[in-house]
Amino acid sequence: MPTILKNLTLADGSRSDIRIEGDTIVEMGTISGSGIDCDSLIGLPGFVDPHTHLREPGFEASETVLSGSRAAAAGGYTAVCAMANTLPVADTAEIVEAVLDAGVEAGYCQVQPIGAVTNGLAGKQLSEISQMHQSRANVKMFSDDGICVSDHALMQEALAQVKVFGGVIAQHAQDPERTQGAQMNAGPLAIELGLTGWPRLAEEDIIARDALLAEQTGARLHICHLTTAGGVEVVRWAKQRGIAITAEVTPHHLLLTEELVRSYDPVYKVNPPLRTDADTKALIAGVLDGTIDVLGTDHAPHSAEKKEAEWGHAAFGMLGLETAASILHQVLAGTGSLTWQLFEQLISSRPAALTGLSDHGQLAVGRKANITVFNPHEDLAASSISQSLSSNNPYAGMVFKGRVQHTVYNGIFTVRDQKLQELK
Repeated sequence: MPTILKNLTLADGSRSDIRIEGDTIVEMGTISGSGIDCDSLIGLPGFVDPHTHLREPGFEASETVLSGSRAAAAGGYTAVCAMANTLPVADTAEIVEAVLDAGVEAGYCQVQPIGAVTNGLAGKQLSEISQMHQSRANVKMFSDDGICVSDHALMQEALAQVKVFGGVIAQHAQDPERTQGAQMNAGPLAIELGLTGWPRLAEEDIIARDALLAEQTGARLHICHLTTAGGVEVVRWAKQRGIAITAEVTPHHLLLTEELVRSYDPVYKVNPPLRTDADTKALIAGVLDGTIDVLGTDHAPHSAEKKEAEWGHAAFGMLGLETAASILHQVLAGTGSLTWQLFEQLISSRPAALTGLSDHGQLAVGRKANITVFNPHEDLAASSISQSLSSNNPYAGMVFKGRVQHTVYNGIFTVRDQKLQELK
C-alpha cells in the first residue's frame, strides 16, 4: 500500500503532498486520495549527521549501533556517520564493513562508517584508507576524531590519498602540546575553578595549518566541532582564499557556555570544551553567513561508570542526536533569521553532500523516501529523551520549541506521531 503525506510545507515555502511506494518517492504535488495529514508541518529531506559516536564495537555498555540508530531516528535522522574510535578502531576494510552491516541489521537509519586516518588512532602510520574506500562500506570520510592528526607530514599524506577519490579528512583540531591535561576553556573562569585551561590557539593553529595543507594538496578538509570565534575567522579566511574547507558546529556549542562548568557537573565536560558567550555568538554568526556549513551532533554516549565521576576523572562527551533539530530550530528562531531552507541545508542537504550519501539530502520524485516531518509548534522536553543506552544528557530540565513528528527511512516510518516505531 502506498503512503501519502498530505499538506506538507516544504523548505522553499511551497505546499506539497508526497506519495511513497516501497522505498521511493513516486509523486509530489497535489495528490488525490486520503493520507496522513501534515498541515502546518514542515517536510524536509531526512536529517544526516556527519559526526556520531555509536561505540560499537568495544564499548557496548555506552551505546550500540542499534540503540544509537534508534536515538538517531527519534531525532529525525535517516543517516549517521559513525566515528572510528571504537575497539578495535575502524581502521580496516573488515571493521568498517562490520559497522555498515550492523546498521543494516538495526534498520533505523543508514549507518555510514568513518574510517580512521591512522592505525589505531595512534598518529604514527596511515590506516588502510584506499582499502576502506574500495570496500562495501565505500568510506569517503576519514577522521581520528577525539585525537588530532598533529603530525604535519602525516596529515599532508592523508589529504593527498583522499584527493585521489574525492574523499575528505575530518580533523579534530586540537594541538596536543597545548592541551595536555586540559579540562575546560582557558580563561579567567578556569583559573577561578582551578581547572587546567584549553586555549583557543590549540584549535585555531591546527585549522590554519591544515587549511594550507589542503590548499597545497587540492584535497577536501572538514573541521569537526568548531568552537572559537578565532576558528570561525580562520575558516572564513580559508574559504575566501578558495580552499576546499568545510566546518561543522555542534548543538551544544551553539547553546551552552563555560559558565555551566561552575557546577563541576561532569555532564558539561566535553571535548572540545564549552567556550564563552562571545564564542557562541561568533558560531551563530558563522552559521548565518555560511562560514559554518553543517550541524554535527558529536553524539558521545558514556556509561554511568565513565561519566558519573569527579570532574577530573569523568569522560568527555554529551548526548546529542535526539535534541539536535529542536536546538537548531530554537537557536535560529532566536536570531530572527530562521528560514527552513537554511535549516534544511545545515541538517540535511549539506551534510549529505559532504559525506557522499547520495540517497539523502533531497526530496524529489524518484529519490529514496528519506523524509523528516518537523513540527515547529510543539515543545520537546529534553528530559524525555530515552533511546540511548547512556544518560549523559546536558539538557535535562530544558524545553525546546519544535520537535520531530515523523521520520521515514527508505519508505518505512521509524517515528510516527512522535513515537519511535518497533521494526522487528
